[in-house]
Amino acid sequence: MVKHVSETPATRYLRRQAVVFTEHPYVYEEHGGTGVSARALGVDEHHVVKTLIMQDDAAQPMVVLMHGDCKVSTKNLARQIGCKSVAPCTPEIANRHSGYLVGGTSPFATRKSMPVYAERSILDLEKIYVNGGRRGYLVGIAPQSLAALLPLTLVDCALADPA
Repeated sequence: MVKHVSETPATRYLRRQAVVFTEHPYVYEEHGGTGVSARALGVDEHHVVKTLIMQDDAAQPMVVLMHGDCKVSTKNLARQIGCKSVAPCTPEIANRHSGYLVGGTSPFATRKSMPVYAERSILDLEKIYVNGGRRGYLVGIAPQSLAALLPLTLVDCALADPA
């Protein structure tokens, strides 16, 4: 059983904004992804939202929020946001932009201010589970909180993950 996780920049930010959230620590597995956290929490992986740090062709970073059971079509995303290409940042660059370690990246209270692109259908869910700023730690929130707190641009770039 995993106990309470100490405050992170993300949870401090959520508390300052008076956002209601639930805490969900779990045993982190390297490269386990959202499948591990969904199983540990007993929730549908579609409701676990991964926070990805990507960059455009000009190396400008961005946050991409995607369902855990889907992949990002970088081609569709690039087309929708008006750039030539989008690609994931290396873990080292992602860590530098976000201030979090890959596997523990939260969309809240990132080190660098970045545009945030969210798969449109995330907002249709009743509750989502997003990283709370530490590996092995998700917070459960209403998806409307994302729209209220982050400079969201909604996109349609989900691909079913064949895994």
